[in-house]
Amino acid sequence: MDYFAIKTVHQTAVALSFAGFFGRGLGALQGAAWVRSRTAKTLPHVVDTVLLASAITLAWTLHLNPLATPWLLAKIAGLLLYIGLGTVALRPGRSRVARAAAWAGALATFGYIASVALTKSPLGFLVWLG
Repeated sequence: MDYFAIKTVHQTAVALSFAGFFGRGLGALQGAAWVRSRTAKTLPHVVDTVLLASAITLAWTLHLNPLATPWLLAKIAGLLLYIGLGTVALRPGRSRVARAAAWAGALATFGYIASVALTKSPLGFLVWLG
């Protein structure tokens, strides 16, 4: 598979992952039953596996080392934060306010990660402000 095909798969998985998380977050905050369905719990793992595999393939293809590529390291750090916030947002047991705050934080973190990808700078969207 060539670079542009892998990049297209990655970008498509990014869009699907974002849409899925956004929808599941809204559903979870509204107490929708479909959020607890097998499909709603399984499909995100499939999409995120494709997303991660395509990201690793892109990094490998471009010979990128996260320790030597600050923007890639920033994306990985952002991803870890996104996963943590997303876990809090989607798991029952916390207050609705805490889950909503975590969901909003995860969405903001997702935006940061996307801006880092676009700017190739660990500052992400802040580059556009300076």
